[in-house]
Amino acid sequence: MNLGFLGLQFSFGLQQGNMGPIYSYLGADESQLPMLQLAGPITGLLVQPIIGAMSDRTISRWGRRTPYFLIGAVLCCLGLVFMPLSSSILMAMSLLWILDAGNNITMEPYRAYVSDRLNPDQRQTGFLSQSAFTGLAQMLAFLTPSILVGLGMNQDWVDDHGIPYTVRVVFMVGAALSLGTILWSVLRVPELPLSQQEITHIRTLPKGPAATLREIAGAIADMPLAMRKLGLMSLFQWVGMSGYWTYAVYSISRTVYGTTDAHSSSFHTAVLTNGEIAAFYNAIAFVTAFAMVPLVKRIGPGPLHAICLFAGGIGMVLLPNVTDKALLFVPAIGIGLAWGSIMGNPYAILSNSIPPHRTGVYMGIFNMMIVIPMLLFAIVMSSLDLGFITLGFDAYKQVLGGDPRNMLMFCGVCLLLAGLSVLWVREGRVVATPASVQPA
Repeated sequence: MNLGFLGLQFSFGLQQGNMGPIYSYLGADESQLPMLQLAGPITGLLVQPIIGAMSDRTISRWGRRTPYFLIGAVLCCLGLVFMPLSSSILMAMSLLWILDAGNNITMEPYRAYVSDRLNPDQRQTGFLSQSAFTGLAQMLAFLTPSILVGLGMNQDWVDDHGIPYTVRVVFMVGAALSLGTILWSVLRVPELPLSQQEITHIRTLPKGPAATLREIAGAIADMPLAMRKLGLMSLFQWVGMSGYWTYAVYSISRTVYGTTDAHSSSFHTAVLTNGEIAAFYNAIAFVTAFAMVPLVKRIGPGPLHAICLFAGGIGMVLLPNVTDKALLFVPAIGIGLAWGSIMGNPYAILSNSIPPHRTGVYMGIFNMMIVIPMLLFAIVMSSLDLGFITLGFDAYKQVLGGDPRNMLMFCGVCLLLAGLSVLWVREGRVVATPASVQPA
């Protein structure tokens, strides 16, 4: 059931590891990177709640969620095929919008599909399994360029626009995986048929864009308390992860390889090293996602998530102070623990606190709690001159001195604050049953 997440998250891994360098190869300044990557948060903000609400109300011969899987997979595949062929920053930006739209159209119905198919007592395991596939997929996405170089490809073999051919190959692999694994999941584990009662309920609901927007507004007004509390955690958590994904490679290029030149061989090596570290922490996420299953049943997803976020925060603070490549993998252990938990435990808390008939729309709204922090991060940290107006505040230069090492330490502090915030969400804790009422 979760195999389709392999292709979907392979695509996300490619974006995390390569979009910043691609923009740099095409001439972008470091300070512009968060703003150039606004496609992700904006499409997530607009697409996922709408698709979530629509999928809750869809009746088709293929099911509620499946039509959206397939549309999103095709768009994602097209974006991946053409991205490494970009000849300008504008072309790369345009393709990123297509790619992120496809990813977001697929992502939310996929989470709802897993929740639809599982009983409440199975969902923690289901979402942690999804987290494991995320770790495996992103590990492969980050590691494949180094494998290609190990097999004989020249890391400095670039096209006329400075983009390495290793990037072109790995994006083609991602396109095939994105479409192929989602088709496999749909065919092997079809959606459960709707009951007559569910069909009747859906048919009585108002249709059209206005009805969809009213449903989203109503769901926000009726949002469960646990979901509201998760908002503060999401703010710190996703600001921290956004900054790390955008600037980790630039920090490593300075601390380990002593370069700021995106067209140098040393920077190409830094990109490969960042990919190896990211593959390592995603491997940690893959393994620990399964190891977390008994722990989450013992102490609950909330406290466990807090512990993992603390480990990730410490790792991010330490990483920009390491100058030896081999030692970079030590703080990456903490980042892997945090990432494995991020992709599973918050959804375990959420899925058991929302009404089943509104799973799609609430999963979409929860994604707003992911993308709004990313949007704020881009606006505050970056700036983009459009000629007639300048967007953003450029805190990357004004506050952090234009140094990616300072950015990574800031991101570590954000994850520590996210860990403190999740402890406020008591709904994610295991409540002991009094001895007098324990079942025989």
